[in-house]
Amino acid sequence: MKIAIIIVRTLIGLLFLFTSISYFFNLMPEPVATGNFKAFQIGIVASSYLIPLAKTVELLSGLSFVIGRYVTLANIAILPVTINILLINFFLTPENLPIALFVFLGNLFLIFTHWENYKGVFVAK
Repeated sequence: MKIAIIIVRTLIGLLFLFTSISYFFNLMPEPVATGNFKAFQIGIVASSYLIPLAKTVELLSGLSFVIGRYVTLANIAILPVTINILLINFFLTPENLPIALFVFLGNLFLIFTHWENYKGVFVAK
């Protein structure tokens, strides 16, 4: 189980690092958006803060996953991003759904494997 945790954590971390670094340094051109996804993307870009915020969270979480430190915090910080990645791909760009499912289910797997660290959050005082 420990090897599976390291593999999933590293793969997700590298994916987040790749996407965030390529965004900040403009290493890859943005794919051409069409239809409803184009309208959605225009709205997100118009907000001017949402994409840089999400990419910053991806960068920090990706570093945490690859290094193996603060993974419990990174799991929770990246969860809203992975939920949005899943929903955007499910409803607007289903051709990318396998990657989105891997990221979301991998995040849930890492949360499950670190569940002992989250128990204190759910204790009534």
